[in-house]
Amino acid sequence: MDILSEIIEVKKQEVRNLIKKYSYNSFNSYEYFNSDTRNFEKALKNEKRISVIAEIKKASPSKGIISQNFNHLQIAEIYNEQNVDAISVLTDEKFFQGNIHFISEIKKATNLPLLRKDFIIDDYQILEAKAFGADAILLISEALSSTQINDLTDCAYDLNLAVLLELHSEEQLSKIDFNKNRILGINNRDLKNFNLDLTTTERIKNRIEKNVLIVSESGISSGKNISYLKNFGVNAVLVGEHFMKSENLKESLMQFLEWCNYEN
Repeated sequence: MDILSEIIEVKKQEVRNLIKKYSYNSFNSYEYFNSDTRNFEKALKNEKRISVIAEIKKASPSKGIISQNFNHLQIAEIYNEQNVDAISVLTDEKFFQGNIHFISEIKKATNLPLLRKDFIIDDYQILEAKAFGADAILLISEALSSTQINDLTDCAYDLNLAVLLELHSEEQLSKIDFNKNRILGINNRDLKNFNLDLTTTERIKNRIEKNVLIVSESGISSGKNISYLKNFGVNAVLVGEHFMKSENLKESLMQFLEWCNYEN
């Protein structure tokens, strides 16, 4: 069994547990369930630079512990102080050592849009995301059928949540209704061997209509990487490991944002 299949099996059990714990109506009592969401899509349209979605991630299946002195609130405060465009929060517990409560805690520390990054396969996870303060959710094409992508996207939109739909290869394009899913994350990491190839973004972007917002994900850690992505009009980047491994997050972030600026 590959790692994605293993994760999805865990998620199925997590969904069963969610359904036992909550009813649809019980989410209504949560602080953020009926509150307005922050505009994630607008955050990806920064006119002065490539938009930066900065990620809060303690660990990963392939790398183990990434951030040795992990404190999600301190990280969020630095992201907020340096004016990134949005924050991605890993909420998976078993594989990434995240927590859904991170979102509601970070929500109070920043006015930036928050993306729930997890392996979402069911409506209940989306209801949970809204209840805990997410403004957007991640959907992973490789983990879902075309019907599931459409249904989960509709569920998110009904709750006024944005959707970042991620794919890792051209084979997933046939699943996507680009009239519905207008924010596409192209992950440069090969799911089969975990190799990184930044040309994945360019290759897939060339097959997508121009009015879709493109977010390049994984393996972005240098000015050279950013210059390359600027050449073909990427709208945003999602960056986690580069920041999480930094010994001085503030300095690394300031430098990274400088790389992302468009020339006057």
